[in-house]
Amino acid sequence: MLKPVCVQHWARDPSPFPVLCGIGGTLLISFCAGLSVGGGSVSSSPCALCFQYRSIYHRMDAGSLWLYRWYYSDLCQRVLGFTIFLILALAFVEFPSSLTRTADVRYRSQPWQPPCGLTETIEGLCMLVFVVDFSVKSYLVGQAQLQDNLWLLAYFVVLVVSVVDWTVSLSLSCEESLRVRRSLRPFFLMQNSSMMKKTLKCIRSSLPEMASVVLLLTIHLCLFTIIGMLLFSIGEKDEAQNKERLAYFRNLPEALTSLLILLTTSNNPDVMIPAYTQNRAYALFFIIFTLIGSLFLMNLLTAIIYNQFRGYLMKSLQTSLFRRRLGARAAYEVLASTAGLAGATSEAVGVNPENFLRVLQKTQLHKIHKQAIMQKVCSYEGRPMLADEFQKLFDEVDKGVIKEYPPMPQYRSPFLQSAQFLFSHHYFDYLGNLIALGNLLSICVFLVLDSNLLPGERDDYVLGILDYVFILYYLLEILLKVFALGLRGYLSYHSNIFDGLLTIVLLVLEISTMVVYRLPNDSGWKPKQYGLLSLWDMTRLVNTLIVFRFLRIIPNVKPIAVVASTILGLIQNLRAFGGMLVVAYYVFAIIGINLFRGIIVPPGNSSLAPDNHSALCGSFEQLNYWSNNFDDFAAALITLWNVMVVNNWQVFLDAYRRYSGPWSMVYFVLWWLVSSVIWINLFLALLLEVPDIPAQA
Repeated sequence: MLKPVCVQHWARDPSPFPVLCGIGGTLLISFCAGLSVGGGSVSSSPCALCFQYRSIYHRMDAGSLWLYRWYYSDLCQRVLGFTIFLILALAFVEFPSSLTRTADVRYRSQPWQPPCGLTETIEGLCMLVFVVDFSVKSYLVGQAQLQDNLWLLAYFVVLVVSVVDWTVSLSLSCEESLRVRRSLRPFFLMQNSSMMKKTLKCIRSSLPEMASVVLLLTIHLCLFTIIGMLLFSIGEKDEAQNKERLAYFRNLPEALTSLLILLTTSNNPDVMIPAYTQNRAYALFFIIFTLIGSLFLMNLLTAIIYNQFRGYLMKSLQTSLFRRRLGARAAYEVLASTAGLAGATSEAVGVNPENFLRVLQKTQLHKIHKQAIMQKVCSYEGRPMLADEFQKLFDEVDKGVIKEYPPMPQYRSPFLQSAQFLFSHHYFDYLGNLIALGNLLSICVFLVLDSNLLPGERDDYVLGILDYVFILYYLLEILLKVFALGLRGYLSYHSNIFDGLLTIVLLVLEISTMVVYRLPNDSGWKPKQYGLLSLWDMTRLVNTLIVFRFLRIIPNVKPIAVVASTILGLIQNLRAFGGMLVVAYYVFAIIGINLFRGIIVPPGNSSLAPDNHSALCGSFEQLNYWSNNFDDFAAALITLWNVMVVNNWQVFLDAYRRYSGPWSMVYFVLWWLVSSVIWINLFLALLLEVPDIPAQA
């Protein structure tokens, strides 16, 4: 009964690559390659069965299967991942370079600009890797499937446009004003992630519902803008007193902008105060607007996105599990049919354990999982395995891997044995946590005492002595744990490695401080700079590392450890959505550089930028927001982050409207919709789903 179901499923879902990234695809391709390449006696039937039971639209000959295994090997995928990271990171170095100490246009020095051809050479090598990547994928799927695969066709178009634009850059000696290929680079990240493709597909399917809510928001905004213009219109007697109209409802664009910002509550209650001062009844206008827009429609958008993505990750996991079982069943049919006698059915014959163990060595599974499967196979004592038994073998893959720690050293002396028991007990870790807490509290006390003193007036004699004492205890703790657990046993715990590295760094810093500034004395330390860092800078660095070392308590406190593990699971499951945010940031940053680079000019160089003393209170200039610009890629990312948070984002809207024109508001409003409305709501909706879902591989 399984065969028709499998065929129907493959007919509905003929995607060529997702299974090969999972365990099921690894099993199937490994078994097929192992029998058709390594078996020798079997050549055609395994490929036919693989094609029958797994609708992977790619070539099935032995050479193609070998190429498939090579392409999805760890080395090739890491090279491809590093290439994607490298071409995305070029935006920080190439013109306009971000290699300056500050982004403030008043104090920023001229950045180092790479010579023409340097970054282009790196980019050319990256594109060469992408060409090879596209060629391998195209060859494996074949020409017929290539024409129906939109992602591969888009991959080809992006590569062609990038190569042409790269050639134009070199021919113009890197003096071109626009590089189209920079905006296309995030595509390389998206096409290499199946989860990002699924996420994009799900977002695309939910766009009609989201567009309907955005349309309701637009209607709501326009209606209240017109009502506000009518309510706060200037009469014949109150022209000088109507501050609301003059400040926020002077004309239609400014009224629309004021209410759009109020939708994010960023300018509340500033926008309401002038009218509320004149008449308390005017507060109803702003309260009703906020209730409908911010509290109802915005939350309705969150509900729609949650309803669309509800069960999204769980369905993805179920699909992966189902495909893995199909792959295991297909492998069973391959092995059973080749091991049986003439005229015998696969169900009656089963799988020869020796053949299975021979092929198992070619699969890409965890070593512990392989050992567990081999132990189960050996328990069958050489008899053929039936289909159900074969399927249950791979349940071992779902079991968690329990890390085995090296055995502790054996001591003959009763005293050493007692000391080993004492220093390997978890109560000794609790004592270390208590000491670390005391160290942290001592730092807090001195931070409070020295808060009103300049560095030159501080006398940190006691704090210096305490730092030496605590760091010597940390060093003693490491030595005692190494004695109790052994060096290999000590290094087998990640928390011990974290503690040990920080303690060594702290010890080196304290020795350096002692060599340069001598031992603390009762006359006090003076923060003079004899070397690279002053005494105060060295003390700050040491105390900062001590604060980080206090994080060692996380694994030892169960409630905190549970929350920390949940956060790690969230990071693993939400990587695709983080990747989507990276794509959005990258594209909008490149567009922002092309639109607004160089328009923020410090006072004195342009009449558009007033001096800070003459600027209006709360304006871009008065708030010293000069670092928020699009003059380079890093500054653009920070500016987009500040707008996404929407705190004081009306300052950015006003400044860029004055410096570059009213159409700049379209850019910032689009960024607000993409980042703060759609992506944040998407993240919250998925956050509700993830805690009950195990981390994806």
